[in-house]
Amino acid sequence: MKSAIYLIPLLFFISCNSKKEEPLTETQLMEKAKGIHERVITLDTHCDINIKNFTDSINYTQELATQVTLPKMKAGGLDVAWFIVYTGQDSLTDQGYAHAYENAISKFDAIHKLVSEFAPNDIELATTSEDVRRIHGKGKKVAMIGIENGYPVGTDIGNVKKFYDLGGRYMSLSHNGHSQLCDSNTGEEDGVWLHNGLSELGKEVVAEMNKWGMMIDVSHPSKEAMRQMIELTQAPIIASHSSARALCDHSRNLDDEQLQWMKENGGVVQTVAFRSYLNTEKFEARNEKIKALKEEVMDSLGMMLLSWSEVRKLEPEYRDSYYAAYEEMSRIVNDKTATMNDLPPGVGVSDFVDHIDYMVEKIGLDHVGISSDFDGGGGIEGWGDASETFNVTLELVRRGYTEEEIEKLWSGNLLRVLDEVQAVANRLQNE
Repeated sequence: MKSAIYLIPLLFFISCNSKKEEPLTETQLMEKAKGIHERVITLDTHCDINIKNFTDSINYTQELATQVTLPKMKAGGLDVAWFIVYTGQDSLTDQGYAHAYENAISKFDAIHKLVSEFAPNDIELATTSEDVRRIHGKGKKVAMIGIENGYPVGTDIGNVKKFYDLGGRYMSLSHNGHSQLCDSNTGEEDGVWLHNGLSELGKEVVAEMNKWGMMIDVSHPSKEAMRQMIELTQAPIIASHSSARALCDHSRNLDDEQLQWMKENGGVVQTVAFRSYLNTEKFEARNEKIKALKEEVMDSLGMMLLSWSEVRKLEPEYRDSYYAAYEEMSRIVNDKTATMNDLPPGVGVSDFVDHIDYMVEKIGLDHVGISSDFDGGGGIEGWGDASETFNVTLELVRRGYTEEEIEKLWSGNLLRVLDEVQAVANRLQNE
């Protein structure tokens, strides 16, 4: 009878404390998101650069037209930007490798000038997760370096260590077009492959990256190259800027099998805010409406609007000029379309977080992160530049992600992989 005597009060206590929480108002959601955004370290793994914006007179301390600058990072609460040493694919010749190496070094130099000469009081270079937390703790912004395309390595495997010593902490072995190291995802267009995955030199580069602690990036290589990298690597890998192919069928995205490989490897997929990789239908519907405007602006800049396959065929010096004109055209078109009322809806933050949701459900929250591809074609409605970074956190809060989960998505997962890659390197160097 004793248990029966105490049962009724106990049930009453449980029933009184099992009321559903009232949904937050928009104001409460906003305040909650602001608090989380302030406390977590926000990290974007892919921000392209143009060395013309890294000079004494024009640099990231100013409010430039680029999507990433220090004022924009401060306004949007973006704490860590991985600046990219990008080299477009060219001929697999000694001359091509030499030109690519010079290009890569010029971009390393530009990033070092930013942190050492132009804005040492505002931003520092980090090469470890400990650096990131130390610099962030001082109230400064953090620069990190990723290498997009292993083409500048040439045939000298010693360049991997050189690039590591310059601060490079991840590298993709190809970009758009097959490199001397591995096949690119672009082979899907015509079914033509150069190596059927990795070349023999590419396999050596994978081992060298493991040895020194450089993360292997699989965002641009082919699926078969990715499979072989995972088979060979002793450390987790990353996809520095890719999304889910199940939601958007583009060769730059990862299909469900590739996502499973990432999970089993212990790596992380940095979901990318690139319109045509998130929602092709919405992107194309809107793009069709503004195509004539893009052509008109490009013509005024002395260029024709080209397809990306046509751009890849340009000589390097012409390609660089095209990219500069395209960047200017995009800025002008974005300004004009902002006042147009008859356009189809653009790809936005909601579409972006749909991909995060999908991959979290598919492979687990520990294997998903965030990237923009700013100044390389990225940017969506609501996260059009670094000043709007908060909107991503707000959407995550709106969908019910906790602060701990948001911290992992923004930086925790990527920094965990960086630590594990360095631990493997330490072991290999001591063997």
